[in-house]
Amino acid sequence: MSGLLAANTSAADKRAAFRAGLSSGRLQRLPGAFNPLVAKLIQEIGFEGVYVSGAVLAADLGLPDIGLTTLTEVAGRGQQIARVTDLPVLVDADTGFGEPMNAARTVTVLEDAGLAGLHLEDQVNPKRCGHLDGKAVVPTEEMVRRLRAAVSARRDPDFVVCARTDAAGIEGIDAAVDRARAYADAGADLVFTEALHTAADFERFRAAVSIPLLANMTEFGKSELLSARTLESIGYNAVIYPVSTLRLAMYAAEAGLREIFAHGTQSGLLDRMQPRSRLYELLRYEAYTEFDSDIHTFTLGRNQ
Repeated sequence: MSGLLAANTSAADKRAAFRAGLSSGRLQRLPGAFNPLVAKLIQEIGFEGVYVSGAVLAADLGLPDIGLTTLTEVAGRGQQIARVTDLPVLVDADTGFGEPMNAARTVTVLEDAGLAGLHLEDQVNPKRCGHLDGKAVVPTEEMVRRLRAAVSARRDPDFVVCARTDAAGIEGIDAAVDRARAYADAGADLVFTEALHTAADFERFRAAVSIPLLANMTEFGKSELLSARTLESIGYNAVIYPVSTLRLAMYAAEAGLREIFAHGTQSGLLDRMQPRSRLYELLRYEAYTEFDSDIHTFTLGRNQ
């Protein structure tokens, strides 16, 4: 039964592993999972963690990434993903879903859901995707209050509070660096530097900020797609690939649906589909069958 219905690793141990990874000198790679099954695949392939993107969660609900999702929706999906993997899961908590008190509650709810950490951003609410134009950021002092509230609310000291700054594209990199330092002073464990453009930008940020840094390698955005090796050599501690799995899946789904529509059959698509045997392997179907058989063949002794 071990690890079937839920991961073997406790939430506390996952948080400790995430902390250790951020200070290990090795880049922690966190692909985005748009559902729990993808999280199982991320673990099997050998990545260090899993990311739950707010943009992906919104898109999964048929919504744009403009702050329409709720804490309940994010916590529910985060919990579903975290419970099936032994890897630490970092979740996008947007602006904390309200005032500083809401950010504090967000920490407690996501901690209870088994997440290893969250990131809060310094955008004005309602926010917009970090790689779109027209963003606005709150004053530094307001974000500091948001972060202090979040940090004060956690009960597990290993729960990672990451501060995301969107200021580089609005106020410039120097201002973003100043914000990052203020956020570190407010108790942030990790800084997420959004929408930097080049390797030189990432190097500049790394040289100026002393705490762990997270890079966002999202496709079709403002950042050059730097390799994990490059990011590690610069000194970044973590990288997310937030929308990659959703983009891959949606591209394949659209192409397949168009072929079925045009030809009236999916017979020409079979070599582009995950076979039933691979799905069952990922789900550990055989282990469930064995467990079920054990339950059904169990009999009470004569004197019980």
